[in-house]
Amino acid sequence: MMRTWQISTVTDAARARVAVAHLAAACGVTAPGLTRLTSDLGARLRQCLTRSGTWQLTFQVPASDADEKLLHLTLSPNREASAAGEPPWHTSVACSGAGQLPDAEPADGAPDDPDDPAVLAEALLDADEETALALERLAGQERLVAFHQERLRQTNQGVIALHTELDAAGRAQHEAFTAERKARTEAEDARRRLTFLADASASLTSSLNYEEIVRRLPELLIPRYAESVDIWLFDQEDDRRRSAPRPAAAVLAARTERPQYAADHPGGLPGVDDQPPSALSPRRPLLCIPLLARRASLGVLTLSPPGERWAPDDAVMLIELTRRAGIALYHARRFEHNRDIAETLQRALLTDLPTMPGLALAARYLPATHGLNIGGDWYDAFRQADGSLITVVGDVTGHGLHAAVMMSQLRTALRAYAADGGSPGRLLTRLHAFLHHLQPDLYATAVIARFRPGDPTLTWAVAGHPPPVLRLPDGRVQVLDARPGAMLGIPLHQEIDDHTVRLPPGSTLVLYTDGLVERRTQGLDPGIVRLSAALGAFGSAELEADLEGSADRILAPLLSDSERDDDVCLLLSHITATTGLPSVRPPSEATSLPHP
Repeated sequence: MMRTWQISTVTDAARARVAVAHLAAACGVTAPGLTRLTSDLGARLRQCLTRSGTWQLTFQVPASDADEKLLHLTLSPNREASAAGEPPWHTSVACSGAGQLPDAEPADGAPDDPDDPAVLAEALLDADEETALALERLAGQERLVAFHQERLRQTNQGVIALHTELDAAGRAQHEAFTAERKARTEAEDARRRLTFLADASASLTSSLNYEEIVRRLPELLIPRYAESVDIWLFDQEDDRRRSAPRPAAAVLAARTERPQYAADHPGGLPGVDDQPPSALSPRRPLLCIPLLARRASLGVLTLSPPGERWAPDDAVMLIELTRRAGIALYHARRFEHNRDIAETLQRALLTDLPTMPGLALAARYLPATHGLNIGGDWYDAFRQADGSLITVVGDVTGHGLHAAVMMSQLRTALRAYAADGGSPGRLLTRLHAFLHHLQPDLYATAVIARFRPGDPTLTWAVAGHPPPVLRLPDGRVQVLDARPGAMLGIPLHQEIDDHTVRLPPGSTLVLYTDGLVERRTQGLDPGIVRLSAALGAFGSAELEADLEGSADRILAPLLSDSERDDDVCLLLSHITATTGLPSVRPPSEATSLPHP
């Protein structure tokens, strides 16, 4: 539907404006849209009235079934304006299309005739009312916009505050992560240093060899904590090294017994004195640490760093390691000194075995693999005044110099008692009383066997010691386990019995200490069984021909372990097959005899 108006006067313009307003309102144009439409149309009509001629206003309404709900308003110019190039004015406004449009223009004199002043006045009032309504709605929209602006401002402030808090939290978290990473790195470095210190200390203290400790120390430090290592020992026997020039810082460390750092820059190392660079190595920093032990300086350890310098914690660790190395060297030197004394004493106590017609002797002594290599085990063989040969194997409790000294005293006392004569049981009884009065808190075990020239009878006695083992010429082995006496030195009065057995030519008697047969997890009996089996495996001719070699071959299977916790003593006595002896009773008929 379309309506047109011819406008040449102000009345035509007012009437067209009122009509357009009514039609737009009837088509469902919203109040703001209607106000905007009439305002734009009024301004355009005023421009047109300033020019002469007639203008045509066209109002076009879309069909009810049209997809596009737009009202089209067109103001075409007159001929003169059109000829002058004036373009038509066109505008569109959205509508709902729900209004009811009149079918035709109103007749003259109708109540809504725009020529009527009352109608025009009412139209103007309606326009003002519409304008007021639009302004009211606009004010409401402005208030709504202001409300939303305030909400947005508050939201923005909250967002800004949140971002500020998040940024602060992020910085704090980053600082916390950095601190944690630093602490973790420091803890890992500390753990690494402690692990190295523990491992290096274990390596140094695991050996009691002085030269071995000196050799291990540079191997532990290079290249991880030092580029080069020099060990200056004050008791060094190498004259060439003793006369070698030493850095001034090393000499100062030896004199003051304080660590010295020689470099062209301050070290800043805790507990270390700074010194000028060394004339021997001006381009290399040197850390000189005294090797202290028992308030005495054994030497100086001089290190050069693997890089430009050491970290303070590394220097503290190196000083502690040097202190432990000094203690290890001190103990190694002391051990070697005591070992030399012990070996000298041990050599002095070893007996040269005597000879006797018809009897061959062989002995072995092996010290424990731990400690001073000396203990309380001993063997001895000597003659009595009547020509009898006494063989003895004993064991004093404990190890070291004290046990060796007591063993020497027992050995001397036994020889003194044997000079007066007496059987093995009587000698052990007297030795028991001697030890009990000499050292009430010290105990010993012993076994004594006596051989008499021309007498095929063996007499023996045992005091708390493993029993003798006898091998007969036919290869049978018997453990002489007749009732033994108690240990020597215990607070108990005892009379130790003698036992006898006849020996045919070719027999072999074995005396030994518990170190040969005893193992921690097995006890004595399995070891005695192994000894019996090893002895029975020999032939009579083999024992006759090479008793010394036979002693070694007996020890080999019984001492297969490389580590021995106890001393080992073995004494073999072999009756030669060429000795003429009277017939003997079987060994099973061994008897116990009273003391003579």
